[in-house]
Amino acid sequence: MATGKQIDTDILSDEIFDVLCSMCKNKGRNAEGEKYCVDCKDYFCITCVQVHSQVPLCAGHNVLDKSQVKSGTSKCYPRALAERCDKHSHKHIDMYCQIHDNVGCSTCMAVDHRLCKDTFYIPELIQNNTYQISSREIQTMLKALATTLAEQADRFKQDKQRLLKRKAELLADIRKFRQEINDHLDKLEKSSIDEIEDKVKCFEDTIEDGLKQLQANKFRITSASDKLASKKANPAEVFVYVKMAEYAANVANNYVEHTKMKCTVEDIMFQPDRTILTQLEHRNTLGTLSEKLTKTSVNLFQIKGNKSYNVKVKSGKYDCYTSSVCCMEDGSIILVDYMNKKLQRLHSCKYTVTDYCDLPAYPMKCDQ
Repeated sequence: MATGKQIDTDILSDEIFDVLCSMCKNKGRNAEGEKYCVDCKDYFCITCVQVHSQVPLCAGHNVLDKSQVKSGTSKCYPRALAERCDKHSHKHIDMYCQIHDNVGCSTCMAVDHRLCKDTFYIPELIQNNTYQISSREIQTMLKALATTLAEQADRFKQDKQRLLKRKAELLADIRKFRQEINDHLDKLEKSSIDEIEDKVKCFEDTIEDGLKQLQANKFRITSASDKLASKKANPAEVFVYVKMAEYAANVANNYVEHTKMKCTVEDIMFQPDRTILTQLEHRNTLGTLSEKLTKTSVNLFQIKGNKSYNVKVKSGKYDCYTSSVCCMEDGSIILVDYMNKKLQRLHSCKYTVTDYCDLPAYPMKCDQ
């Protein structure tokens, strides 16, 4: 085995070392790469891999032995995967659960698939050729899905534009209705003001008429008093003036007594209609909002074919009639064969009967 000491690179060939330590090679030395870092995608010798592990950013990297890496060509690639787990970022996805047809890290398998029996280490599964992968069909399906999702995204954008347009229309309707309410309230306000104006005008005219009559009576009283005070009047004129003064006094006195019997206006009161305000207080909005949902069917997957599986066991006398189906936690499927009075367990992927048990009578379906 070669060490980390200086070696002439001109005489180095694949017959001496399968791969070289990348750090030593950068420093002009040649050492065999005994370790492979999946994250860095580089080979390291025993000395350099210790330095690599001491770097804080590289402390969690997945380092493999050279025996775990396929070699033989200039383009060596690891059997382990470099993809990290979404749930456990410090772990790499290197496990596969055949029952649930799902991949994950070792922690995922220990937590979420602890009851599953068919779990495999992916590098060994691929190396042993026990599982074949057809990426071409998956790529075709992903491309079709990408197109479908893009079309759905366009529909979402169009729905959003229609929604925003409808929002503007609804807001305009609300403002229009509010304006109608304002116009009607303006009419009610004008009617109330006109009513007050008419009422005040009526009382004002009555008061003005009373003032005119008072002025007339006052003028007659003053005139009669002045004539009686005249020194040039003879006895006959005095007699006339006295009678005219008595008449003016009687008229004025009668008017005073008449006005005392009339009701005087002290104040005009306005009593608002509180039912209008009560109705507004009991309203949370200016109207009701209803929704009309339009369902659009989007098929992300299309059925391209189907298969039939024979789940009848050899001891069954009649054709299998499945009355109930149940999916268990480990991914297996439980079928109830009514006619043959059997309870069967199927493999989740192969859909073959793994075991069954005979029932003492025909199984009854429970509605609860």
